[in-house]
Amino acid sequence: MLKQYVVDAFTDSVFHGNPAAICVLDDWLPEETMMNITQENNLSETAFAVKEGEKYHLRWFTPGGEIDLCGHATLACGYVLLNYYIPDANRVVFTTLSGELIVNRLGKLLEMEFPAYRLKQVPVTQAMTEALGASPLAAYMGRDLLCIMQDEATLRNLQPNMAKVKQLDGLLLQVTARGTQTDCVSRSFAPKLNVGEDPVCGSGHCHIVPYWAAMLGKQDIVAYQASKRGGTLYCRLEGGKVFLAGQAVLFAVSEIML
Repeated sequence: MLKQYVVDAFTDSVFHGNPAAICVLDDWLPEETMMNITQENNLSETAFAVKEGEKYHLRWFTPGGEIDLCGHATLACGYVLLNYYIPDANRVVFTTLSGELIVNRLGKLLEMEFPAYRLKQVPVTQAMTEALGASPLAAYMGRDLLCIMQDEATLRNLQPNMAKVKQLDGLLLQVTARGTQTDCVSRSFAPKLNVGEDPVCGSGHCHIVPYWAAMLGKQDIVAYQASKRGGTLYCRLEGGKVFLAGQAVLFAVSEIML
């Protein structure tokens, strides 16, 4: 039997934020088994962690395969470890495909330290407009495609064509606009990973935060992910890194019968 935690990240109440399944292992399972668990969960991410010395090796899987960076599942794993495995600690260090990542406990918040993506402006294309159903004001490329929309209302009303989104460059499609109640709002789409709309995308904000920090001329950004579930991220750009803070709440604990 294998214990699994399901945590809603970037929220203080269940049924909001972004759910991630977390398995803390003594030793690595076969990759096929981890993929089977991920596909059985059918969440946007299932994360697996193994303690290695004083650090934890963390891997993230979507139903479409392993990925190199995931914010909400890192926050969720930090929540599980700091509450149930190392409750006397206020910090956990992960080794990952994206290098060393750190989660710090700051009162009710958990703060992650992530690398910021370098953004290169690219032309707005007809394919982007057709995929989104609205024309972006500008577009940028990092790991993901980042499209800037005219306003929050336009962003909230988007009904993207996922088949056409899948044909765009970039791993995910991040869409953002200036917020009315927060500095910015965003939505994230990941059909290449067999995920339609990601409820709250931490790694997406490693694109979104550098953009708005430059546009607004400030380092501290309060971001809201305007998905159906919704989620709030308290962000900071500093020294080429993005610090993402939010709350998390436990939804379920279960036992997987392998």
